[in-house]
Amino acid sequence: MIYSKHNIFSKITDSDNYFIVNLLSGSADILNPVEGKMLMEFHKGIEISADFMDNLIAQGYFVDEKEEDRLYRNKYLNFIDDRADDEVQLFFVPNYSCNFACTYCYQDEYVNTKQELTIEVIDAFFTYVNNEFAGRKKYLTIFGGEPLLNSPKQKELISYMLAKANEAELEVCFVTNGYSLEEYIEILKYAKIREIQITLDGKGSVHDKRRFLKGGGATFDKIVKGIDSCLENRLPVNLRVVIDKQNIDGLAELAKFAIDKTWTKNNLFKTQLGRNYELHHCQATSEKLFSRISLYESIYDLVKQYPYITEFYKPAYSVSKFLAENGSLPDPLFDACPACKTEWAFDYTGQIFSCTATVGKADESLGTFYPEVSLKEELIAEWENRDVTSITECSHCNLQLACGGGCGSVAKNRTGNVCSTDCRPINELMELGFGAYFEKNQS
Repeated sequence: MIYSKHNIFSKITDSDNYFIVNLLSGSADILNPVEGKMLMEFHKGIEISADFMDNLIAQGYFVDEKEEDRLYRNKYLNFIDDRADDEVQLFFVPNYSCNFACTYCYQDEYVNTKQELTIEVIDAFFTYVNNEFAGRKKYLTIFGGEPLLNSPKQKELISYMLAKANEAELEVCFVTNGYSLEEYIEILKYAKIREIQITLDGKGSVHDKRRFLKGGGATFDKIVKGIDSCLENRLPVNLRVVIDKQNIDGLAELAKFAIDKTWTKNNLFKTQLGRNYELHHCQATSEKLFSRISLYESIYDLVKQYPYITEFYKPAYSVSKFLAENGSLPDPLFDACPACKTEWAFDYTGQIFSCTATVGKADESLGTFYPEVSLKEELIAEWENRDVTSITECSHCNLQLACGGGCGSVAKNRTGNVCSTDCRPINELMELGFGAYFEKNQS
């Protein structure tokens, strides 16, 4: 028997206990200080007691190497089969224009062509979707730029897109700054809306200093009215907060605001946190940015000070929240990048892209759906083939089945190669997660 190459073992934050997790075997355990020390000393050549070793073998932490390799192959094949049946998310950008001048916008570098979205382009998009994704479960996400600009022409185009989505029996999501939601409610009510993602970066002036109108002007109060209107009209809201060091201290106040508004009691309301990070040109200086782990360390500390934050947002801490809520681990993650597998992006110029991180970048185009269909098959194959089995660095990493290789676009920006790593701090995240969701529950 050997120590499994997929074990994730570390000390729990703010505790004397340890955790051990194995995504391949599906086992997760908390070890007391004696057991944790015994496992640490094993790596120094000291034997483990017979009883403890029997338990570790039974849970799949010590394995027959050939049996583990066989299990890995079987679970990988199951993953590929399941993904082939997964729902596909189709992103469409009707414009890269926006009425906001957010401090961290990256799309302001995009060259907006004089071409505009037309009915002909919309028809071509739906024809492509109906042909290329026939028989697949799928849904549409419309974003920009800002897709819900308050103009008669934009309303006409969005209305037409939603009518075409209804014909195709597609649910639709929107990613919007939320400023013109009230003006769009009557249009949105007659579509199959899965959710509307809206961004608030804090309460009041905290938000308004970051996300303001072009030419100046506050936006918070009007967005809040839009959120209220969505919920009143049974339109699901996914509230997103983009976090960096300039607004992290306002998270508790925003959480309290949402709780007092009773948004968090509404089953049509959910939240997500996004890390403001180095993307394209817009964050040339990173003093205000968090790393992945430093963000969640800050959130961990904030939650200790303001426990009610978890009513607004519960951090995942890798697989920790899933384990706490379900009593079991998720399936092994052989691929964290959905690009060209369960995610595609399209824009009003007729271009096809791999995902939201590449859409709009001319050098990332994978082909066209308008005025004719053309595909760059070799480039598409690079994205399709990317997973932990094709990334050399992942093959010997014990974290691969929790990390999945990370984001292919970030990896490509870093190395020039899609099949390279975007490593996630899995160990550190789980240390925080077990401290947040398991140790605290026992106190």
